[in-house]
Order: sequence, then structure tokens, then C-alpha cells
Amino acid sequence: MTFEKLFCSSPWFHMRITNSGTYEYCRWMNKSIPTRVNFAHSIQTESPKSYFQQTMAPIRKALLDGLTVPGCSDCLTMEQHGKISGRQRQLLKVGIMTEYFEPSMASSPLLSDFDYSVDNHGHTLRTVTDWQIDLGNYCNGACIFCNPESSSRLATEFKQLGLVDTVPPPAWCDDPILLQQFIEDLKLSDNLQYLHFLGGETVITPGFKKILSALVEADLARNITIGFTTNLTVWSDSVVDLLKEFKQVNLGMSVETLTRVNDYVRYPSELEKTRQLLDRWRILGEQQQWLIQLRITPTCLTVHDLSTVYEYAWQHHIAVESCNFLENPAFLRIGVLPLPQRQAACTRLSNWLADHSVTEQDQIVNTRDPNQARAQIYQDAQSYLNYLTTAPDESTKLPALITYLKRLEVSRNNNILTYIPEYEELFRSAGY
Repeated sequence: MTFEKLFCSSPWFHMRITNSGTYEYCRWMNKSIPTRVNFAHSIQTESPKSYFQQTMAPIRKALLDGLTVPGCSDCLTMEQHGKISGRQRQLLKVGIMTEYFEPSMASSPLLSDFDYSVDNHGHTLRTVTDWQIDLGNYCNGACIFCNPESSSRLATEFKQLGLVDTVPPPAWCDDPILLQQFIEDLKLSDNLQYLHFLGGETVITPGFKKILSALVEADLARNITIGFTTNLTVWSDSVVDLLKEFKQVNLGMSVETLTRVNDYVRYPSELEKTRQLLDRWRILGEQQQWLIQLRITPTCLTVHDLSTVYEYAWQHHIAVESCNFLENPAFLRIGVLPLPQRQAACTRLSNWLADHSVTEQDQIVNTRDPNQARAQIYQDAQSYLNYLTTAPDESTKLPALITYLKRLEVSRNNNILTYIPEYEELFRSAGY
């Protein structure tokens, strides 16, 4: 694979802090890479500046040498199916366009920083300007595709069901000393531009409000863009008031379908309340001129109704985005659907695409551009149609899916066939 297909600018301005306080070089890195338990590189033992400038040096050197970085595999998979990857987004942030790679890289404002790293074994003098900040698993939701690390409610349920032995420890930001230390590091950063927060449910996570308040009090908010996603179950006037102080807000709203299937997969959501909060957050975003998106995690249980989300987005000119194609849990991947069900999902999505045309254009990398919202929606829908068509057959995982759903339904007192009755024969044949 060529240099331009592998190179990513992200390690020159971005890094992540996970729920446990460990550092990662990228928010999109493949989750099978075991950095999340590497406490040698965490806020408890190392400053963000040291990790970014020195510890990440081998990653930058590998990219400059045209080598494949194992953690970058998810982005490469996305690009193979026509889906915009994190790599492409990060390149665009520094003026590098994949279709004009060489001339745009030569004119990138980071060119001298790339050159410095070439001469210094991957080291850099830059500091982080773009963060992903994981705030722990404090969450009122228990989505079936989620995990205890990201949902306290799911962690409790899993322990009660015997699916895990222990629940995750408290997040780094629950320690007031570590949280204050991190806030001070943010204040000292050069040209801090973007903070993307993840939970849990960010809106109700105490650390989120404390960081926002500190940046507002330090008179830094007007130069910073905040990104976060809400699960459409809560609203907070005090958080909204803080967000209004920042330069810009990138608001993500999580929803899988606008049918009752959403109640099942995003348990314990209720469709009517989801719709009400979706409209309320959307209207606020429009009034504040925020960049708003619908965030999706398509699975084998929701892909057949995916067009309902695209239709809402189309009507309101909102982009639709998923971080990547779902990898885990493996039994929820789209490829778990056998061919007849996959073909039915393809037909629904194909019909929706046929009814919603856009002017043919180059691939849209800046998926947050509101002027291209409908073209982006169409592009994302097409990427899932491509994936439905080409994803490996993993229907052998269907019994594992049924076993998992049946265990959850014991505590939730629900039944998947109530939500997807057309799958009854399929699910019964797999042991439901």
C-alpha cells in the first residue's frame, strides 16, 4: 500500500485519554490494541505533553516511513467500503486532501512539523490541540451493543447476570486531584482548539460540567470547540448554558432507528421521548448555529430500519455518522444476518437511495459541512449498502446472538420478537 494511503496527520495534534486514565494515540484506533490497560502511560504516571511528544514518537516515525500501524486498521477498512475514515478527517484538518495528496501536503501548515519529526525519529515540539476525553461510564442507558466500560447501568446488569465478575473501577475524572491536574494541563496548552467528550452519557457526567466550567472561568471557551454526544434521554439547562459560552459545539445525537426497535437496542429508551428530545436538541442546535449530527451504530438488529434515521436527517438537513463499522460484540455485526435478511435490508436501503437523489460529486470528507448535509447522508447510506453487499458472512454467530439476547431479556422483561416480528422464523431456528 502506498504512503499516501497510510499516512495520517493525527499524531501531530491529537490524542485520547480513556476512562481509566491511560493515553492512546488516536480516538479511532482499533480497540483490540491493548493500550487501555497499559498504565505505564497514563495520567497517573505521565503528563500528556510527555506522552504526546515522546511516547508517541514511534507512531509518527512509522507513518513517516510508510509503514502500516496496527491500530489504524479500522480506518483502512472504512475507506475500502467508501466510508469516510478518521484518517481522512484528520488529514483535512491540516489541509491535506487524499485526492490531491502530494500538493496539499506540501502546502499543509504542519509541513515543517512533519519535517522536524523526520529528522528527530518521530519526536515533535507541538502540544495537543485536539483531544478526545473519555469521562467514564456514568450512564442511564444500557444499549445492547455497548459494554460495561461505557455504561454503569450495563455494568451493574452484567454483574447481576453473571456476564462479568466485576464492574469497572471509577474513572480517572472521579479523582478530584487528577481532574484538576488535567484541567491545568488544558489551560497551559498552546492553541487548544477542540475537545471531544465521551461517556457514558456525557450530559449527566459530573466531570463534563466541571471541565466546561473551568474553561469558561479561565476565559478560554471563546476559542474552543466542544464535541459531545447525547443518548436522547436527558436534558440539562445548566449544561446548555455552559455550552453557549464556547466558540462552537459539535452536537451528536445517538439514535439507531425511529421505530420501536430503537427502544430495544437502546434500552430503556422510549420512542416518544426519544423523538421529543431529538427535536428539542435539534432546534437548540439550529438556534445556536451548532454543527449537529445523528450518530448511529448499525447492527444486525437495526440495519433494516436504518432508512428511518436517514429520512429524518434528510428532512432536517442533518448529517448522519457512525465512527466505524461495528466490530464488537461480534455477534451483532451486520454480517450475522443470513443472505435473505441481508438482501431484504439491501432492498429497503436501495429503495430509499432511489427516492433521494443528489448531484454527483466527489467523496465528501468534511462530513460536518452543513451545506453538504444531504449529499453526506446519501454517501453514508451508500456506504452501508456497500457493506451489506460485501461484508463477510458471519451467520454462524447467530446462536451466540440469541443466547445473549435471551439473557438480557430475563432482567429487562422484553422480547425481541415484539420489535422485529419478521425475524421470528430466523430467530426460532437459531434457538430463540
